[in-house]
Amino acid sequence: MTSDDRDALRRELRQRRRAIAASARIAAADALAQRLLELPFAPQDGPVAGYWAMDGEIALHRWQLGLPPAVRYCLPVLHGDVLRFAPWRVGEPLVANRYGIPEPDVDPAEALPAAAMRLVVAPLVGFDAGGRRLGMGGGWYDRSFAFRHRQAPPPWLVGVGFAAQQTDALPVEAWDVPVDAVCTEHATFLSDTIPA
Repeated sequence: MTSDDRDALRRELRQRRRAIAASARIAAADALAQRLLELPFAPQDGPVAGYWAMDGEIALHRWQLGLPPAVRYCLPVLHGDVLRFAPWRVGEPLVANRYGIPEPDVDPAEALPAAAMRLVVAPLVGFDAGGRRLGMGGGWYDRSFAFRHRQAPPPWLVGVGFAAQQTDALPVEAWDVPVDAVCTEHATFLSDTIPA
């Protein structure tokens, strides 16, 4: 698949998720939260990360509110060309990063490095039944978790989206960091290396 093909697929899949009705989005967020909480590797303590839903992405607020008390919810913060993660609770200050995405109002150098996370939930534009994730194309998660090519989890990586974002088999590039699971409102696709 050429980069032009990937860009065209991203446009099509982003349009699919934007077309989902508000009532279906709310129900999907509820169902997704339950799937994330039931993952076989869902941590009971330590830092986990979600994201601020933008551009029709599936929301994580229900998951955040359902996390065990000893789990610290974090949001990504841009730091150079990688992501770091800062603890955040509803009502705490946010600032827009250079892409207009809200992130905690902290010094990025003080935020947690990717390797310190127990589980990271990443948005996706598309996915296939083999658990391959198609992101926005900026490479933020791939650069931030490149160490996963040499290290077993944690952090566990989970791609999330709506079932409507599923597509045929996606090609894998050398720099793509595989996810351990993909969750939608209807299904959980675990990596072959994870016991079901």
